Amino acid sequence: MEQNPDMLFFWAALWCYLGGTVAACIYAGVRRPAVRGTAFALTLGGFLANTVALVIRSVASGHPPVTGLFEYMTLFAWAIVLGFLLLWRRKGLDLVAVFGSTPGALALAMASLFPAEITQQLIPALQSYWLWIHVSLAVLAEAAFTVAFVASVMYLIGQGRDSRGMPEGRTLDMVTYRAIGVGFPLFTIGALFAGAIWAQKAWGSPWSWDPKETSSLIVWFVYAIYLHARFVRGWSGSGAAWLSILGYAMTIFTILGSKILGGLHSYGA
Repeated sequence: MEQNPDMLFFWAALWCYLGGTVAACIYAGVRRPAVRGTAFALTLGGFLANTVALVIRSVASGHPPVTGLFEYMTLFAWAIVLGFLLLWRRKGLDLVAVFGSTPGALALAMASLFPAEITQQLIPALQSYWLWIHVSLAVLAEAAFTVAFVASVMYLIGQGRDSRGMPEGRTLDMVTYRAIGVGFPLFTIGALFAGAIWAQKAWGSPWSWDPKETSSLIVWFVYAIYLHARFVRGWSGSGAAWLSILGYAMTIFTILGSKILGGLHSYGA
């Protein structure tokens, strides 16, 4: 694995994200600006290393890093951290933003469990720009769902106990809503529509009830219910946070489900 030209930057990104997580945990206890600055520096350093790793891999393979679970999880980590970096200067969200390196570290740690060899000759099903659109938009959507998940978890932690120092519940609830509001159309266009077009070109059918297709549809329905309840009924609070967490649990299952259930998407496992 270490022979791949991108792996040095991959491991640098992982260690930076882990260091950022440690700094974030310390900051949650002491709330000192210097510790927050350290967490930011480590998170940004990891993001830059993550970016370089993806670029090197794309150049070496001759195609975007969207094939196989190693590439998917590496791209997923990059998109997750990007989402949290965008929150860094938002007032009242310092405790949310500072933990952006944590899901990034988990995604890269998961990526390290899968084969990392660079493949230049792809099977015909993977030689389509519709695949690149499908995966790229799906990853961005799932990164937005990750932001919503972290905000939802923090919302629930802050309920029913001394929540001094935690972001306001109203703020966390709004972050969840807006993150899902960004992720849902990206998921609709990328995971479902672009995925159906790619499936038609690759396998001759836009929908085959493949396990990953089915679980993606469930994810779509969960977040559609969330947005409907929020927009039409004004639903918020703990129930909405739990629904966000359910949607994210299904999202993670969808990402890794091909490893367990097989199906047409099992090439990535």
